Amino acid sequence: MRFEDIDWEIWQPEDMATLLFIIVDDHILMIHKKVGLGAGKINGPGGRLEPGETPFEAAIREVQEEICITPCGVMQVGELRFQFMDGYSIHGFVFKANGFMGELQETEEAIPMWFPTDQLPYEKMWADDRLWMPLLLTGKSFDARFLFDKEDMLGHRVAILDQTLYRTSTANFC
Repeated sequence: MRFEDIDWEIWQPEDMATLLFIIVDDHILMIHKKVGLGAGKINGPGGRLEPGETPFEAAIREVQEEICITPCGVMQVGELRFQFMDGYSIHGFVFKANGFMGELQETEEAIPMWFPTDQLPYEKMWADDRLWMPLLLTGKSFDARFLFDKEDMLGHRVAILDQTLYRTSTANFC
């Protein structure tokens, strides 16, 4: 399979999931993932949607479960579609937040970690993150598609979208 062979118009994911990044004062809150897909990597808190749950609801729930805080000022900024050579596929919804309530805690799933936004540990992250994280950090909305063989990225397409696309969709206030 090649990236060019995937018909993204009819592509159907096996799972739907979220990522949520809290950005405060030029620092971004990420996690060292302990279990599941991407264990050992640095990423944003997130995970799979539960039945009947919206991506927005899942993003907040996953942050609460993984690092014991509630994000504030949450908005969706992008979408990620991943096809893996082994047949697995996942559609991700990317959110950012401008604050949080509660006290960060390590859990069985994740270790919370703050990074300066200009010093992200890309060498410890998924290969695709280098392509869309700068968009998230500069306030641009995006839609991206990737083909992976295990942890190796084989192909990609990243589109920058109209910035107003997600601005009015999902905001919460703490």
